[in-house]
Amino acid sequence: MASTSDIYIWAWLPGETAPVPAGRLRENTPGQFSFDYGRLYQERDNAVSLSPTLPLSEDTYGPTGSMGLPGALRDASPDAWGRRVVQYQVTGDRGADADTGDLDERTYLLHSGSNRFGAIDFQLSPAEYVPRNAAPAQLEELLNAADIVEAGGNLSYELERALLSGTAMGGARPKAILHDGHREYIAKFTASNDNFPVVGAEAASMFLAGRVGINVAPTRVEKVLGRSVLLVTRFDRVDNDQRVFAASALTMTGLDEQQARSGSYVDFLDSLRENRAPEGTAEELFTRIAFNMAVSNSDDHLRNHAVLWDGTTATLSPAYDISPMRRSGETASQAIAYDRRGSKANNFASLLSARSLYGLTEDHAHSILERIEGVINDDWDEAVDHGQLTTVDQKLLWRRQFLNPGTLYGFNGH
Repeated sequence: MASTSDIYIWAWLPGETAPVPAGRLRENTPGQFSFDYGRLYQERDNAVSLSPTLPLSEDTYGPTGSMGLPGALRDASPDAWGRRVVQYQVTGDRGADADTGDLDERTYLLHSGSNRFGAIDFQLSPAEYVPRNAAPAQLEELLNAADIVEAGGNLSYELERALLSGTAMGGARPKAILHDGHREYIAKFTASNDNFPVVGAEAASMFLAGRVGINVAPTRVEKVLGRSVLLVTRFDRVDNDQRVFAASALTMTGLDEQQARSGSYVDFLDSLRENRAPEGTAEELFTRIAFNMAVSNSDDHLRNHAVLWDGTTATLSPAYDISPMRRSGETASQAIAYDRRGSKANNFASLLSARSLYGLTEDHAHSILERIEGVINDDWDEAVDHGQLTTVDQKLLWRRQFLNPGTLYGFNGH
């Protein structure tokens, strides 16, 4: 018999357009949830595990570290921005009065939107699926609503429903989900108080990453109410309303947020190799590390990398959140290490010394770094156009965030 305190996990199986009940979250002590697969789900011919970290079995899976629930399920729950919106909707608290710690995890799981990262949702019933869908809205309305939440103002019911779409996506910055009739996009907004070209710089970085040859989520920038909005094509959605299981690198390495800084790219690569990652994955990951350095993306933590999962193979997802950070001087560090010694220095020569961990010869690794430097130099003007960066923005970013001398020091004669 279903317990009124249980939360049920519904999942979109590969190739399917409607979800089925897959398992149950049970709150054993306040804020601490365990997960079990349902017997009927396991008996399905097409059943697959929800994540490499949750193999199909009769086992009970406890929380990952201090998260309160298994990491694969935490990936689909609201993050900082989503919690602010849910807090507003549930309590009316806003601005300086809002403390997202006032609500329990159950509330965040069951009040956030159903259009989540990956292919699962949280429901009250194991028998009836009731989606919590956002109201359709234009970009202008979504941007206005995000501004109101940030400023601590009052939202109409319609705008509250519109913002629901972004509540289950990760990150601290305001965002929403947008449909154009064919594809879904994550709309990332310029904050009203931004004094750094966050959106344009990320768009330029994503454009250049694609030119380098990195598998990257397609992006475009639109001007809305005089401000830039970045539209990122979702990689966990395919045509005909199908969804794709996904897991963060944090989940893949078995860590929680408090342990995240102790993780590394090498740990992530180990987890990919253990789950039949395709040939070429190590080289792709090495290239992404180098590119993050080249554009001063020091926010490359384990939640900003992910895998797509089909039940047997973990495939590195398209790159996303390649966002240049403010940087003064020539010394900078990555969020996580790229070798087994804890090295985080933002420096090509240092990364080159870790090449063997990624199965690369010195010549091959060197050629990757040269290609990145060359593409950024050669395609910078096109990247500027793609990001709709101003002349002032260009001067701010060039040789500071993009190809900072400290990144290149000791490499290729620099």
